[in-house]
Amino acid sequence: MLYDLTRPLLFSLDPERAHDLTMAGLDALAATGCAGLIGRAERCPRTFMGIEFPNPVGLAAGLDKNGEHIDGLAGLGFGFLEIGTVTPRPQPGNPPPRLFRLPQQQGLINRMGFNNGGVERLVANVRRARFRGVLGINIGKNFDTPIERAGDDYLACLRAVYALASYVTVNISSPNTKNLRDLQGADALERLLAALVAERDVLARQHGRRVPLALKIAPDLDAEQIGMIAALLTRFGIDAVIATNTTVSREGVAGMPHAAETGGLSGAPLRAQSLAVVTALARELGGRLPIIGVGGIMSGADAGALIAAGASLVQLYTGLIYRGPALVSEVAAALCRGRG
Repeated sequence: MLYDLTRPLLFSLDPERAHDLTMAGLDALAATGCAGLIGRAERCPRTFMGIEFPNPVGLAAGLDKNGEHIDGLAGLGFGFLEIGTVTPRPQPGNPPPRLFRLPQQQGLINRMGFNNGGVERLVANVRRARFRGVLGINIGKNFDTPIERAGDDYLACLRAVYALASYVTVNISSPNTKNLRDLQGADALERLLAALVAERDVLARQHGRRVPLALKIAPDLDAEQIGMIAALLTRFGIDAVIATNTTVSREGVAGMPHAAETGGLSGAPLRAQSLAVVTALARELGGRLPIIGVGGIMSGADAGALIAAGASLVQLYTGLIYRGPALVSEVAAALCRGRG
């Protein structure tokens, strides 16, 4: 109800400004101990990747790139949070404007470009946070790191966040970092996964715990690419796959205001693509590892469709912009009751 009243004001502002104000409000509520009054979600624990999730609804990466708002976001009722994408070194991202609303279609286009304060800043923020729930940390490469050396950036981030993460997500699917999606090719992905798994084994021995690895993939993949990725995930023992990131397609929004902006499209227009990728992945994987479904979830029914297609957990982002915190409890209720 409160978000229904404030959304017109927020939508009158530049999207990044509205985001900053919203995060500041959540931070203020967390500081006063009132964050939990905003959102309450049903509890129905699920265990995947060796982790117990209080409920199957998570926050997708991108909303809190630096881990600065963990305690505020935790009060919305999520079963898990994912922060980032973080890179080894700070970088400003692409120049603004770089975030655009498509209200009629309940969509967003972003070309943020992994804007973040670097992994050292994120680590410091996580250490300060009071949150002790399930925390995923999403890692990427700096924009100016040559693609053939991308593995060095992912390994640096993995080492830096390992001790603090419940799981680590490897983001190779943003359309806003030049050539990043080339890492989804068979040879490049094989080399990257081999290096990450080998390093994770070293870190597991050092820290006395094995942190799960997840891979986040694009929706703009054909059946052959999905099959190849599924085979590599299984071969290297990756613990989960997140499907999907934003799309470069403009199907369903072509000709609408801002639709011609470059960047990744998310929200309701992504729903069909995300569902198709989850369905194809589930068929290829045959239950060998969990799928985290994300993309186009604007209601409990949308989340239920992803679970029915083969996802084990779901994540929200753009739906929060349009529906507010009520979406978290709605989705949690739908999925918890769906399991009886």
